[in-house]
Amino acid sequence: MSETDFALAIEDLTVSFDGFKAVDGLNLYVDKNELRVVIGPNGAGKTTVLDLICGKTRSTLGSIKFKNKELTNLSEHQIVHAGVGRKFQTPSIYENLTVYENLEVSYPKGRSVFGSLLFKMTTEIDARIKEIADEIFLKELLETEAALLSHGQKQWLEIGMLLIQDPELLMLDEPVAGMSVKERDQTAELLKRICVGRSVLVIEHDMDFVAKIAHKVTVLHQGKILAEGDMKSVQNNPEVIEVYLGH
Repeated sequence: MSETDFALAIEDLTVSFDGFKAVDGLNLYVDKNELRVVIGPNGAGKTTVLDLICGKTRSTLGSIKFKNKELTNLSEHQIVHAGVGRKFQTPSIYENLTVYENLEVSYPKGRSVFGSLLFKMTTEIDARIKEIADEIFLKELLETEAALLSHGQKQWLEIGMLLIQDPELLMLDEPVAGMSVKERDQTAELLKRICVGRSVLVIEHDMDFVAKIAHKVTVLHQGKILAEGDMKSVQNNPEVIEVYLGH
């Protein structure tokens, strides 16, 4: 396959902080409609890779192509407009707004200052908000203030705020951290659904959860790929066992 066939093609990606290479010559290719999970010990460069893709951090060298469009020279908001959505480790939602209002302000037409001045609720937008709320298990909580949600429900709400923008690449950093067992199972079900029609890139430490969702697993170590493949082959890889699973 050529790099144009992938949703995301990362080549020779390097970033140095004061001489330390946090990401070192990384090559990573994600297919369309693929759910890829990136694992690795703390300090392996996992979050830095997401920072580089979404433009929060600038690369020292290398290329990041999304649908064959170079992202390394774009601003963060241009990358969002190109179809890339990112959820950080800590949920960033509007705690004083209801679930419905959080989804409403995330709707693409309402996001700019000018857009929000002209923004009018339509039956189409209302239906879309309710559809997303149903998808993220919050249909019954539309009028609930976000501050009153459980930690897991806040994580779902933030995923919903990204989904309503309909990104073609969705990146999630530790989406099940702090969730109950039931919430983790529901999140696994949610992620399997949302990777139909888009690519999803997940960073996660919970191996049981990774085994439930991953199409393919990439193991990072010291900013480089240590191993890649299905969960079983990665778990049985002696190098992976030594640097990661053995810790």
